[in-house]
Amino acid sequence: MAPTLRRAAAPVDYAAGNWRAAESGYAGVMTALSLPPRSLGDHLRLWRQRRRLTQLDLALEVEMSQRHLSFIESGRARPSQRAVLRLAEGLDLPLRARNALLLAAGYAPVFGERALDDPALRPAREALERLLTAHEPYPALAIDQRWTLVSANRALLPFLAGVADQRLLEPPVNVLRLSLHPQGLAPMILNLGEWRAHLLERLRRQSLATADPTLEALVTELASFPAPPQTAPLEDFGGVFIPLHLRTPVGEVTLFSTTTVFGTPTDITLAELMLEAFYPADETSANRLRQLAATPAAAAP
Repeated sequence: MAPTLRRAAAPVDYAAGNWRAAESGYAGVMTALSLPPRSLGDHLRLWRQRRRLTQLDLALEVEMSQRHLSFIESGRARPSQRAVLRLAEGLDLPLRARNALLLAAGYAPVFGERALDDPALRPAREALERLLTAHEPYPALAIDQRWTLVSANRALLPFLAGVADQRLLEPPVNVLRLSLHPQGLAPMILNLGEWRAHLLERLRRQSLATADPTLEALVTELASFPAPPQTAPLEDFGGVFIPLHLRTPVGEVTLFSTTTVFGTPTDITLAELMLEAFYPADETSANRLRQLAATPAAAAP
């Protein structure tokens, strides 16, 4: 079984940072859009704003008249459960948000949410563990929507040995906080400025797409961490991907990552799971990853 880690229960008290400039527009949008909707119409209007859709755009997408959609948003018409689900699909809502839309319309949620150790999720859990193990000696980890570490393979362990603040490894572990914290993995990242910008932009897009206030708070927290000076990329790989350059006990390694999700989930837990797998960008990095995997730290339980 692959080792399981989670983020610290309480966030560390970090020094306040300056997050203004480019981030201020994002913060303003999130503040305006994250207010709790009170009705189905509120939900629909806010999600349309997030998706940058007019009433006509959404009506055409779900094959509904704009007049009827206007009546639904104003509370003058009550849609059927099927119509609510069509609207949720047209807005490309996460399953959790689809349940909230149904509740706002007066219907029971239709998408379940089970703990990952629930017997019903055993096939998915076993598939996840097989993928993690098969990826060794390269690191891979499973995370949920909020970037909480769910499971990881043993190839990740050597990279955690250099974490100065062990509280970052206490349950539950947030992998973005661990990566960018100055006492976490940040000192190991040779292209920290480039990698930090990449992670923050990815997190901002996810926050806007899901309207999750926890992700919004995480963006603010991570953006407050000390930012290194911007430097030219160590190697741009022709603009194909943003690499991760790491300092390790056996030398520098360069990685790129892929993200895998379950294809047809109807359970919220599975829908929010992601497998982040890292690959060596060159043969030297591949050899060094194999060396790391053979160290005693990698064999620790």
